[in-house]
Amino acid sequence: MYLCATKLIKQRKSNMKQTILAISGKPGLYKLVSRAKNSLIVEALDDTHKRIPAFGTDRITSLADIAMFTETDDVPLMKVLASMRDLEKGKASSVDFRKASPKELHDYFTKVLPDWDQERVQNSHIKKLIQWYDILVKAGITDFEEELAPTEGDNIDDRQEKE
Repeated sequence: MYLCATKLIKQRKSNMKQTILAISGKPGLYKLVSRAKNSLIVEALDDTHKRIPAFGTDRITSLADIAMFTETDDVPLMKVLASMRDLEKGKASSVDFRKASPKELHDYFTKVLPDWDQERVQNSHIKKLIQWYDILVKAGITDFEEELAPTEGDNIDDRQEKE
């Protein structure tokens, strides 16, 4: 699901969940910082912490809206990331996604999500998942259930945190 940039609101770390975003065509993950008149201001979760505008024409996806295919139901990404954290004991991934063979990726992902749909989940999806996990861990975000949980409401302006 892609989000319209003009509908997202400013997030405050002190009292609201962080909004972690993936932007199509841009590497890495981004944290929503603020919004401008026709764009969002996002900050890279890498060492640069570079702030850039993300416009309504960009394909922006919140990690809270992503799920992985399984043989039964789709599993929210936050639960898959939590499973990776538990497997890796909160450290960076033990698999180098750049050099891993397809068999190594499949074996690793089977440990993370045993009933994953091997026909619909591609190697590139597993690589991206490992890359995102490593970025989040390096940025100090490891409480995936809390930090990446979706908020309530149809319109982003009406959403509130669950208490």
